[in-house]
Amino acid sequence: MAAAGAPPPRALSAELRRAPLAPVLAPPRQGARARASGLRPRQETVGSRGQLISTMSSSRSLSCSPCRCAQVALAEAKISYQPDAEKHAGVLAYELVQGNLVQWNSFMDKSIPDPPTAVLLHGILGSGKNWGSFAKRLAQEFPMWQFLLVDLRCHGDSASIKKRGPHTVASTAFDVLKLIGQLRLSPRVLVGHSFGGKVALSMVEQAAKPLARPVRVWVLDATPGKVRAGLDGEDHPAELIEVLRTMPVQVNSKQEVVDALVKGKFSVDVARWVATNLRRSSPSGPRSSPSFSWIFDLNGISEMYKSYEDTNLWRIVENVPRGVHINFLKAERSLHRWALEDLQRIHAAEEVAADEAGGVEMHVLEDAGHWVHADNPDGLFRILSSTFRVETSIRGRE
Repeated sequence: MAAAGAPPPRALSAELRRAPLAPVLAPPRQGARARASGLRPRQETVGSRGQLISTMSSSRSLSCSPCRCAQVALAEAKISYQPDAEKHAGVLAYELVQGNLVQWNSFMDKSIPDPPTAVLLHGILGSGKNWGSFAKRLAQEFPMWQFLLVDLRCHGDSASIKKRGPHTVASTAFDVLKLIGQLRLSPRVLVGHSFGGKVALSMVEQAAKPLARPVRVWVLDATPGKVRAGLDGEDHPAELIEVLRTMPVQVNSKQEVVDALVKGKFSVDVARWVATNLRRSSPSGPRSSPSFSWIFDLNGISEMYKSYEDTNLWRIVENVPRGVHINFLKAERSLHRWALEDLQRIHAAEEVAADEAGGVEMHVLEDAGHWVHADNPDGLFRILSSTFRVETSIRGRE
């Protein structure tokens, strides 16, 4: 299944095994952004404490090729830096949201420890900005933390960064591990929604064991194994991807896409969400009409979703590495149905992990469908907050 020139999952694991997970590991748009693209960040006004904001402008002046400069604005304490082009070229686009007590960037003296970090991963057809508002809220509540929001391969601003196939859960996880290693981050928490949940599990699988420090993983509304489609009349991601592949590369308006998807029996909410992946194109001439184009690679995403369906990571859940705690969160109204078998295996893994100095735990988010951070953000915040309080307490004793 692996394409020529791309290492298979075992090769990925072997490469990561040279460095332990702790030094390697480290959702609307809120936060500082450093993009691996040909754009120069333009600093904007910081609207609230703990919020980092910068946006990309089209100017190429004063930029460091090929990565360009990254500028970070911190409420009441500004940090500006230029990343090493060699270290950031061609990895992934990302945003970093920092609490207002964080005074750090990845280009400081290596002897200065990085602050507690959480990595937030989106699902298929999403982007890091899906986590933006939620990450800002976390940063305000936990000002010592920073939150890394990643655009996975073929998605968002990472779609312009060419990646060799295969486009799989494993290769996507390897991308994130590589980015985190280059940023010199040591994440204490990994949070992945849907496809991103399997990516987080794959990151744990590929990294060195035993772990040098505790790592808490949150898998939001995804199982480690079989992906079950929704019921009749519900939105099916695979069908949605295929419909999008038949659409023109450029469209006249976002509403045009929404209307077409609703006509194709997809829900209005999903249609509007998909339309957020359209970006206004530059007019080709003075008389040309404005148009919009997709910011993702649908062929690559189709391959990624197939891998999501096929990838089985139960072995990680049922044999949790020492120092890892895996939390599963099931949405009460999830379109992606959980089978009784899934719940039974997770509960059995809870007992085994407790005996092996690891951890597995099951949670249910009430009044939420698959889009947990949009359907019930308050409930999700309450559940995840316990992790950051525990980790902050551990950090304080170290």
